Amino acid sequence: MEQRARKYHRERLGEALREEIETIVEGELGDPRIGLVSVTSVVLAQDSRSARVFVTLDGDDEEAERSLQGLTAAVGFIRREVAENLHLRRPPELHFQLDRSHQFGARIDELLNRNKKRKKS
Repeated sequence: MEQRARKYHRERLGEALREEIETIVEGELGDPRIGLVSVTSVVLAQDSRSARVFVTLDGDDEEAERSLQGLTAAVGFIRREVAENLHLRRPPELHFQLDRSHQFGARIDELLNRNKKRKKS
């Protein structure tokens, strides 16, 4: 069982990473492949050596894929900036993933509404 203090520290570090990565992506990256990106959450591994960065991207799947390629190409720069700004000795390895939870939520709402209409009829 994980100690409460470690879990709390990891959650705080994840939130600090989310804010810092979002600032870097919005302001400091000049890669034309990267479109409008929003960092939704950062999930750190138990040992805090790696982190999954969930992002939402505007546009179609092709634009999202290009933006993910741009983010993956800039991961070294982002790690260095995060380490410097948050004073981390060993910043976690960053792995960017699309956050499709809003799409899943919209699909569930659509299905529930469709089910309600059928019951009324």
